[in-house]
Amino acid sequence: MTTCTRLIAASDAPALTRLVQANRAFLEPWEPDRGESYFTEIEQRRLIDAVLVAHAAGSTEPRVILDESGRVVGRINLNNIVRGPFQSASVGYWLDEASGGRGLMGRAVAEIVDFAFSELGLHRLEAGTIPQNHRSQAVLQRAGFVRFGYAPKYLQIAGAYTDHILFQRLADD
Repeated sequence: MTTCTRLIAASDAPALTRLVQANRAFLEPWEPDRGESYFTEIEQRRLIDAVLVAHAAGSTEPRVILDESGRVVGRINLNNIVRGPFQSASVGYWLDEASGGRGLMGRAVAEIVDFAFSELGLHRLEAGTIPQNHRSQAVLQRAGFVRFGYAPKYLQIAGAYTDHILFQRLADD
């Protein structure tokens, strides 16, 4: 299987700008409210610069998802990497609507899980989805994540604090 993710780069800003613009309505129910500036190349460049600084500090692993031709079609991240006795991170991702249904997200999640456990030596990964996001829940379950909790009003999504189903995967699972 070929690699379907890579570290984000400043040169990804134009492609990511096109993707967030094209997928604005598709992603809106699953994400925090985004200001108008989020959909500009200037803001995408600023966000990339910020995550690369956080990556250099070891607190995140920001990646882009690539399709079979190597074109950028989404993002996947290990966020809030915590070392010490916790050795944990959270997983977040999104994919271009037109690229769905081809197994790309499943491969990207499997790849980031392998990277987290083998390269970073993490012990635990966590991911949360709103209860209505059945596709994302299926991706996580296929990748070996198990449901471990329910968090009421966990995170602001689409302008409101929203309940989340919590999933985890341990390195020794």
